[in-house]
Amino acid sequence: MSGHSKWSTIKRKKGAIDSERSKVFQKLAKELYVAAKSGDPNPDNNPSLRMVVEKAKAENMPKANIESAINKAKNQGVGENYESVRYEGYGPGGIAIMIDCLTDNKNRTAGFVRSTLTKRGGNLGTDGSVSYLFERKGVIVLDKIYDEDKLMEDVLELDILDFITEEDSYIIYTDSNNFIDVKDNLIKKGYDNFLISEVTFVPNNYISLDDETEEKVNNLIEALNDLDDVQAVYHNLEM
Repeated sequence: MSGHSKWSTIKRKKGAIDSERSKVFQKLAKELYVAAKSGDPNPDNNPSLRMVVEKAKAENMPKANIESAINKAKNQGVGENYESVRYEGYGPGGIAIMIDCLTDNKNRTAGFVRSTLTKRGGNLGTDGSVSYLFERKGVIVLDKIYDEDKLMEDVLELDILDFITEEDSYIIYTDSNNFIDVKDNLIKKGYDNFLISEVTFVPNNYISLDDETEEKVNNLIEALNDLDDVQAVYHNLEM
């Protein structure tokens, strides 16, 4: 099976994220709060919340922090009122960018996103201008400590979209709706060393840029991720 190897690159860049772990946890806590507030606070009965819990675990968010965010939603009356909003646009070199936010003030967030894009060579697009270039999928990356033939045999018994062998990892793509089932089955089969485990937007095609333009794109993505209201940034830059 074929695919793209950007997930191995992401794994190698985890160290850069580790230095900002506190900010990552703050954003995850907001996402957990919203998911718990909008449905059953029990992850077993709330697929959206379960997805966020899995995402938090993949980022090594402490169990106490996860429970605290959920309990805050469970025990609070009115509480904060966050709204999900997505912005679409372009970065240097024509890279497509989608930015998912949780905000209590859309005007503030739109202003920050627009100015960040503009200052770093990008521009805000209209709704739907780039979203058609992405597909929502489950992505599971396993450390390459397992026997490839046995893993492939076990994985192909599951309802997956793709299985890719990389130099230092295995990458499994799933439909977003059965990501949890596939992951649970992998754990039951003894595969639990996950490097990445999340439902995300995967581009249908990637774009390669020269080194200078690629650096500009990476600086833009980093600046967007630094915004408090931004939860995730998706792009089609070939890593």
